[in-house]
Amino acid sequence: MLNSKTKSPKTVLITGAGGGIGRAAVKLFSDYGWQVIGVDRNAFGEPFPENGLYIKEDISIGENLESIFKQARAYTDCLHALVNNAAIQISKPMLETSVEEWDAVMASNLRSVFLSVKLAHPLMKNAGGGAIVNVSSVHAIATSMNIAAYAASKGGLLALTRAMAIEFAMDNIRVNAILPGAVDTPMLRAGFNRGHVGSGNIQERLDNLASKTVNGRVGKPEEIAHAIYFLADETQSSFMTGQALIVDGGATARLSTE
Repeated sequence: MLNSKTKSPKTVLITGAGGGIGRAAVKLFSDYGWQVIGVDRNAFGEPFPENGLYIKEDISIGENLESIFKQARAYTDCLHALVNNAAIQISKPMLETSVEEWDAVMASNLRSVFLSVKLAHPLMKNAGGGAIVNVSSVHAIATSMNIAAYAASKGGLLALTRAMAIEFAMDNIRVNAILPGAVDTPMLRAGFNRGHVGSGNIQERLDNLASKTVNGRVGKPEEIAHAIYFLADETQSSFMTGQALIVDGGATARLSTE
């Protein structure tokens, strides 16, 4: 489905495109007729959308981002949306987290957004404006043990979202954040070793986690992708900027004492 105003595809760049939420976002934007530039440090592993561009790079390295956007500029002179989705998670007590591990989380989850936005800005101005969607986390507002670096990076991303929204409004660029809760992705499953959802097999842990949400289930990557698309699409969220959209099945709505 092409944009009704321009009669031509819009273009989005999505980082972390090979993961659960990123992969779902790639499919959804493509289904809506957008041209998709996907970036991930791993191979995509299946055919990428036709007429799209897949770039295998690690966004935590600044020089790689220069290369990514050089390839993006060769592919298109306009960028209508940027989805900063790539992230890593260190699951261990803060006192056992090394400086190198802390810095690696910040480089991947926060510094990469700062650099990507600076590099994407000229392409977005060429498009006459657009939308930046930063994928934060409910850990930015309510967290748990043994995930301090990740929580700090996602909290920083919320503050950065507000700052960018103010600075980029003059360029007709909206900046919002989405805060997913428990979503069944490889990162979620890898984090089960923190012990916060008990023991047992994967399904038992998923069920335990689901019981902590108001609607009694874990989210699907496709559900987060739809929320990301809502924030990227100017026809649906044109008056939203600097906001944090929580999509967590109601988990943060319930008192922890109940």
